[in-house]
Amino acid sequence: MSSFLPSRRTGIVRAFRPVRVKAAVRAAGLALGLALVALPVAAQNIETAGKQAIIMDFDTGTVLLEKNADELMPPASMSKLMTAYAVFKRLEEGKLQLTDELPVSEEAWRKGGSKMFVELNSRVKVEDLLRGVIIQSGNDACIVLAEGLAGSEEAFADRITELAREIGLERSVFRNATGWPDPEHLMTARELALLARRLILDFPQHYHYYAEKEFTYNGIKQGNRNPLLYSMPGADGLKTGHTEASGYGLTASVKRGDRRLILVVNGLPSMNSRAQETARLMDWAFREFDNYKLFSAGETVEQAEVWHGEQPRVPLVATKEIKATLARTARKDMVVSVTYDGPIATPVKKGDPIAMLRVTAPGGVSSEFPLVAGADVEKLGVFGRMMATARSLVFGQN
Repeated sequence: MSSFLPSRRTGIVRAFRPVRVKAAVRAAGLALGLALVALPVAAQNIETAGKQAIIMDFDTGTVLLEKNADELMPPASMSKLMTAYAVFKRLEEGKLQLTDELPVSEEAWRKGGSKMFVELNSRVKVEDLLRGVIIQSGNDACIVLAEGLAGSEEAFADRITELAREIGLERSVFRNATGWPDPEHLMTARELALLARRLILDFPQHYHYYAEKEFTYNGIKQGNRNPLLYSMPGADGLKTGHTEASGYGLTASVKRGDRRLILVVNGLPSMNSRAQETARLMDWAFREFDNYKLFSAGETVEQAEVWHGEQPRVPLVATKEIKATLARTARKDMVVSVTYDGPIATPVKKGDPIAMLRVTAPGGVSSEFPLVAGADVEKLGVFGRMMATARSLVFGQN
């Protein structure tokens, strides 16, 4: 009998609508779920005064603009997103309640910088502390939460660094709960964007705090420092930052219709430039790019050839809705292809990851999505395999 010799098979078609492409197979080690593998910029024809910057589509993860996005930088108060993420996680686990009250230590009370103005030796509800962190950027509120959750701010910093690794932030290091200047307290713009995306995805029930424009505590009313909340329709988060070392920064999220974009900019020279530059970049990204639906969840994209199977082909199915983020001018030149190593060895189990759908467009955009088997395909018996091999040798058929 002849040996099984899989080969790379790829089919390509130009389209921006659901298409059936002549496929070929790359199966080993494909991850399940809707995952964007490559995230380059499609039409990076805009400059920014920020030292570090990134704009990411929330749904697809596609990066629309980046500048020094993987450069470690002091995130200042933007790292408070990680403090809030840890608190939200504890709430979700049922280990903490919004109505729980935490004590205010002298260390928290004395902390400088932006403050919620908690009183020494008082007890403050967790929900008020969260608003103090998110809306007022209170360093004192951060420390009260850190001490309440981990015993000390130092121990809390170690825990959120570990938590960062768990959610895919490979380079971020936290030395405190506030973003207070420390040479080892560092993040990248890309990881801040990924953190913002995870925060919205993982804790939608708590995300509403980021859209609140003011909060009054202890008789003191303070406004949210996020300038886009006051100037841009659809803006609903997230966090500003500023120190001498970091300059002025903003991690922002804006939703228009069914599209959401996440922006991170750092190293701007002033509050005014932060407000103007972030609004300009967001408007550009919404204007120049759009999302295009290719396939619905569960839809068959193509049929892959099967080796010695009871059926000659197996459907390749999208695990989730597949969208591509493209520059509007590149839509007509989009290329969709499916690749796999085949024919596929049997048996095949429904849900096995066996192919990859790739979307490319002018300007360097490349997005990849896994496709899985849409049905079981059992292996032929001995006699059936012999007949199939004979047909292959004589007629070149699988």
